[in-house]
Amino acid sequence: MAHRKPTNVAVYGVDLGKNVFHIAGADADGAIIGNWKFRRDKLLQFFREAQPALIGMEACPGSQWLARHLQTFGHRVRIIPAQFVKPYVKSNKNDVIDAAAIAEAVTRPTMRFVEIKTETQAELQALHRIRDRMVTGRTRLICQMRALCIEFGVAIHQGVGKFKADMPRVLANEENDLTPMMRRLLGDLFGDLCHLEERITEVTREIEANAAQDERSRRLMTVPGIGPLIATAILASAGDGRQFRTARDMAAWLGLVPRQHSTGGKTTLLGISRRGNCYLRRLLIHGARSCVIHLDRSRDRLGAWIDTLQKRMHINKVTVALAAKIARVAWVILNRPGATYERRDPTVA
Repeated sequence: MAHRKPTNVAVYGVDLGKNVFHIAGADADGAIIGNWKFRRDKLLQFFREAQPALIGMEACPGSQWLARHLQTFGHRVRIIPAQFVKPYVKSNKNDVIDAAAIAEAVTRPTMRFVEIKTETQAELQALHRIRDRMVTGRTRLICQMRALCIEFGVAIHQGVGKFKADMPRVLANEENDLTPMMRRLLGDLFGDLCHLEERITEVTREIEANAAQDERSRRLMTVPGIGPLIATAILASAGDGRQFRTARDMAAWLGLVPRQHSTGGKTTLLGISRRGNCYLRRLLIHGARSCVIHLDRSRDRLGAWIDTLQKRMHINKVTVALAAKIARVAWVILNRPGATYERRDPTVA
C-alpha cells in the first residue's frame, strides 16, 4: 500500500508492536495531521525519508533498538514510561488513539523520559538479566529438592552452600528412607543444579571481566558496598547518570526514597517507593547490608554516619538509607571524570 510522504510534521507518536506499528503525526501546534500504519520492514524506510522531527514512543521491548536507529536518521527520539502516556489517552483505546496520545505526551515540558541505551549497555543488561534468571532458577530448584527430600523424612540444612555439601551425602546414604526412584530423580536434579552453577559462574566471570576493563566501573568499585555486579548494573541501567539533575534524583529513580502523600500543607512520608529498577535496587541494598555488617567503621568516614543512624532507627532502615547514600555517591563519581571514593579517617579534619 502506498503512503504519502509526511510533510510539515513536527512530532511523531509511534505505537509499537511486534509486527505492526501505528504512527500519528502532529504539526507544530500539536494538531494531528496524519496517521500511518506500517509493518516492521517498512517502518525504517518511512522515517529514513521523513524530515527530521521529534519522535516519541512508549518504553517497551524493542523501543531501545528502534530509538537508536531513528537517531541515525537525524530525528530526536524520546522514550516515555507507559504510565505517563495513559493520562493523554482520550475516551476509548486503540492503536491510533495511543499513537496520538504519545505524540501529545512527548511535547510536554515536564514529561519524564527513559534514557536511550547504547549497544554496550544493552549487552551488559542482558548479562545481568540472564544471571538473575539463573539465580532465581537455582533457588527454585533447591527448594523443590529440599521439599522432595522432606517428604521422605530427610531434612537438609538451609543455604546454598550447605545444601550442595549435604546432597551428595544424602544420595549416597543407603540407610535413609529415599526410594530408588526418588534417589534417581534427586540425582538428576542435583546434576541440573551443578550445571546451573557452572553457567552462573561463567556469566559472573564475564560480568567481572567487563567491570575490570571499564574505567567507570573501576572508579565505582572504590565505593564501599559496590562490587563488579553493582558497578556494571549501574552502568547498564543509568549509563553516565546525566539524565538525573541531582544525586537525589537517581536515588528516587531507584525507589530508595520515601513515598509522599501530602495534602493541606501537611507533609506525610511513608516507606520507600520501590519504583524504578527493582534489580539494581536489590543489589544496592545487599551491598549496603554488607557494609553495615563488615565495614571497618573506625577507618571509613561512612562509619560515624552509620553509627549515628543506628542509635535512632532500626537496622533495616539504616541499610536502606545507606543504599540511597551509595547511589548518590555513585552518581557523583559518574558525573565527575576521574573521581573516586576517598575513605577518609573520620577523626581527621
